[in-house]
Amino acid sequence: MDTSLLSRLAGYAPVLGQGMLTTLWMSALAIVLGFVGGALLLGLSQPGGRVGVLRGAVALYVSFFRGTPLLVQLLMLFYLPGAAGLDLPPALAALLALGLNSAAFQCEILRAGLAAIPPGQLEAARVYGLSGRQVFRHIQLPQIARTVWPAVVSEAIDVLKGSAIVSVIAVTDLARTGRQIVAGNFRPLEVYVSVALCYLLLSALIVWGGRVVYRHLNAGAPARQA
Repeated sequence: MDTSLLSRLAGYAPVLGQGMLTTLWMSALAIVLGFVGGALLLGLSQPGGRVGVLRGAVALYVSFFRGTPLLVQLLMLFYLPGAAGLDLPPALAALLALGLNSAAFQCEILRAGLAAIPPGQLEAARVYGLSGRQVFRHIQLPQIARTVWPAVVSEAIDVLKGSAIVSVIAVTDLARTGRQIVAGNFRPLEVYVSVALCYLLLSALIVWGGRVVYRHLNAGAPARQA
């Protein structure tokens, strides 16, 4: 390999590393925010909920964030508060956009996990006198976690890749640092290949971490019959 190419790639590393850190922490916080928000939305939309209008509001929220482009949501969250006299820092607007968008998807992921539990198990638990909290802790939660975890990992990768758009509101993430390097040296191919490899590395870390957690979740699970 050309030594000048290697020296240039080595020169990109510190700048791309800073961009990777920004992408990593923002994606991680957005995934956590999305999970908490998704669980809250699911709780508000359960059939046993007391306020029917909340279930309608949750359905509208999920439809909006799943049915509109993430870029549009980001620009709305960045510019709408400004119209009301409230200026959000770009990083905060980006984090909110990613987290609120992910909450809509994670709500549906959790809903699918909850629906996958056979009703007979819940009926049997009630027959044995388990409280609602005990049913959730010992029956629902372990099964939901094992069922939805692969989908949550997939959603985490989607959030990571989707975070590349935050550069449009001047957040210096991995994608933006790549553009800044290209603006200075006019070598787009090698720079964007490097950026792509950085995203691939971060995605591989998420997959690896997800598999470790999945094995832990299944460690005490009963074996499935073929």
